[in-house]
Amino acid sequence: METKIAIIDMGTNTFHLLIAEADSRGYHITYRERLAVKIGKDGINNGVITDQGLHRALLAMQSFKNTIDQQKVGRVYAFGTSALRNAANGEDVVNRIKEITGIEATIISGDLEAEYICMGARAAMDISEVSLIMDIGGGSVEFIISDNDRIYWKKSLEIGAQRLLEQFHKSDPITLDEVAALDKHFDDTLNPLFEALTKFNPRILIGSSGTFDTLSDIFCITHDIHKGLEEIETPLSLDGFYEIYEDLLHKNREERMQIPGMIEMRVDMIVVACCLIRYVLSKHAFNRIRVSTYALKEGVLATLIRETSPRGTVSV
Repeated sequence: METKIAIIDMGTNTFHLLIAEADSRGYHITYRERLAVKIGKDGINNGVITDQGLHRALLAMQSFKNTIDQQKVGRVYAFGTSALRNAANGEDVVNRIKEITGIEATIISGDLEAEYICMGARAAMDISEVSLIMDIGGGSVEFIISDNDRIYWKKSLEIGAQRLLEQFHKSDPITLDEVAALDKHFDDTLNPLFEALTKFNPRILIGSSGTFDTLSDIFCITHDIHKGLEEIETPLSLDGFYEIYEDLLHKNREERMQIPGMIEMRVDMIVVACCLIRYVLSKHAFNRIRVSTYALKEGVLATLIRETSPRGTVSV
């Protein structure tokens, strides 16, 4: 395996770059970058990447390519997820990216995406109890019921936050009618999840990256909890989530931006994402919430390490 590798997660809302370097202890992550590309904006529910979305994707990937070249990375792994796999022109976008930057990307299935997310969460934390891992992307949401050793059930559903935002969040602040419409949508789409929750009965919800990172940031600032920049499991409580959720419901975008810990990358989608979290929590008796800062890209890294060196480790 190469001394330096780069992994790119081409998400519906955010593109992530991770660079890892090998040493005697295994692979450690040396560089991270994320860009708000919003490749799914205005086209996600029509199954198309708009010209503007393509333009933003090309700029982001060229920026990543410049960094990769500067750092003399040997191998690049790039993955497209929900927006690209559901777009009629998804392959055209991937081909254009290769033409402009030389980076060859693979569009992965929701099933494989869920598997990588699970691997990422396992790399971040000990999952000794059967838990529900939940990753809210812009295009899809991955649900995985797992422990350290086994995936009991997994499902990728096309109910990501950009889709929900464009379909349901028309007013700002969101109205009670819009929240009710979201709940109805979840009633119609989440039956497979609740059948699995009944069967395997996880009591811990693990939020993977994204929205959950921002919720943890807000929670920590509110409660004067100091956390390091490189922590891979970060604090959030169930009560803390509900406090933030109730606050978000009554704020418009400008007011949400004033919340300490909020970032512009999340401010538009966080309300619908929290409506989804609240809905899931209301339908099953979880007694704890945990947050993993690791997700798909760290899961890809962990998988590559396992495939090439079973004893290899990943660290920040």
